[in-house]
Amino acid sequence: MTKHIFVTGGVASSLGKGLTASSLGRLLKDRGLRVTMQKLDPYINVDPGTMNPFEHGEVFVTDDGGETDLDLGHYERFIDENLTRDSNATTGSIYQYVLAAERRGDYLGKTVQVIPHITDEIKRRIGRLASDDVDVVITEVGGTVGDIEILPFLEAIRQMRLDVGRDNVCYVHVTLVPFIGPSGEQKTKPTQHSVTELRSRGIQPDAIVCRSEFAISPALKQKISRLCDVPVKGVVNAADAASLYEIPLVLHDEGLDAVVCEILGLDAAPDLTEWRAVVDRVAAATRPVRVGIIGKYVSLPDAYLSVVEALNHGGFHHGAEVDVEWIQAEDVEGLLAAGRLRDLDGIVVPGGFGERGIEGKVSAAGFAREHDIPCLGLCLGMQVMTIEYARNVLGMPAANSTEFDPRTPYPVIDIMESQRGVTEMGGTMRLGAYYAELREGSLVRRAYGRAVVSERHRHRYEFNPNYRSKFEESGFRCSGTSPDGRLVEFVELDDHPFWVGTQAHPEFKSRPDRPAPLFRELVGAAVRRAEGRNPHLIALDEPEREPAER
Repeated sequence: MTKHIFVTGGVASSLGKGLTASSLGRLLKDRGLRVTMQKLDPYINVDPGTMNPFEHGEVFVTDDGGETDLDLGHYERFIDENLTRDSNATTGSIYQYVLAAERRGDYLGKTVQVIPHITDEIKRRIGRLASDDVDVVITEVGGTVGDIEILPFLEAIRQMRLDVGRDNVCYVHVTLVPFIGPSGEQKTKPTQHSVTELRSRGIQPDAIVCRSEFAISPALKQKISRLCDVPVKGVVNAADAASLYEIPLVLHDEGLDAVVCEILGLDAAPDLTEWRAVVDRVAAATRPVRVGIIGKYVSLPDAYLSVVEALNHGGFHHGAEVDVEWIQAEDVEGLLAAGRLRDLDGIVVPGGFGERGIEGKVSAAGFAREHDIPCLGLCLGMQVMTIEYARNVLGMPAANSTEFDPRTPYPVIDIMESQRGVTEMGGTMRLGAYYAELREGSLVRRAYGRAVVSERHRHRYEFNPNYRSKFEESGFRCSGTSPDGRLVEFVELDDHPFWVGTQAHPEFKSRPDRPAPLFRELVGAAVRRAEGRNPHLIALDEPEREPAER
């Protein structure tokens, strides 16, 4: 029978529940267990697709087109499994389903209540991940114990122990042990109160993960054990680590996976060889390289979380430590005047929506093109690269996307025909994984090492095929298209060390031991620039053939 692990948090948000859950998932997978993961979010939005990136961070997209919480990115990067939209559920989506069922008459006129109807739907969402192909489902409950929004979720996971059996459920609670400077002490009181609140909801944690700035003493573990009624071996310390990829090893050394396996009756020995190799590769990445991210939401780095991690993965591959320079798109013109962008070794123009900052992104793409700075455009980034080239090379000074200028005489980027007339915010887009065929001899074909690739998308606007021949006559290559040839998926320049755009979001599929090919090659080109070589005289190293996706 499938086992369930529920990860909750207390005291404060952003303690690292997602990374704790991801790390535990990796440790169990390295014991040979089949693991999948899920995030339950208490907010009332149906999904994060229309939420402000300044509030929520990035929207992580799954292969099947789910717009999900950014923690799913951590899950995928750690357990190396492609998740689905079923791995994220919100209060909004749960109530939406229950209300639709009530309107259909599914409840036969009964009074619809939080218990049992909402809690039953939460349990159904958890249960549909359990299958014969899964040994363990790890479910992270968003928010913190004590939040009013979280109560139905806590009740549902409490009931799960009754539904599936005591030996098939483990509760892991992540809490804070702060250091109080004036007293010079680490304090357990926040942990005590958090566990008391959790127990008041009928859940006794089996293990407590204590987040702290510094390691906590055995005496503090003993104190927490006694006051929270958890065996001392179940009190695990997760002190701050130099790299997030070290966290699984920290938790393993603290015995978390052993405790969880004992509680769930799982008998499987760990083999951490592969993950230790990842951590060693991270530690060995010391060659400095500066990459600028030209974005609209740079004041909240979580808005570009997967982009940053994909850059880091490319750095690990090349033994480089990527120093990300956050550049507000609206400030680009001033930075260009001051010569600031010339000092960068590489540039990423990421995705986004809306007109603000577009001209700055266009200018950055043009500067990278003219000064041989390696540049990667993602989704909207590819579109602004196209706009810049049309304006400054093809003699179309008013070229634009109809998203920003519906009356442009040169709509080099235009809405998909099938989406004309769609007015719903966050309405139908090209979402999820789509295949592309890569042109023989192209840079992207060499980077991927194969002719057909699959990447995830999230957009409504496309390269306008009416202008394709004019672009390609000038050295601007449409190097990857949809299998039917209608949609342009990748573009590149013939005479540039690395100026590549993709309509997709390859950052979502990057892994620490298997970097996204375009990020790997961008960082490689940036390293060569950083080392003072002339990029025009150096061909890209022939990349290792991309292994089959797991």
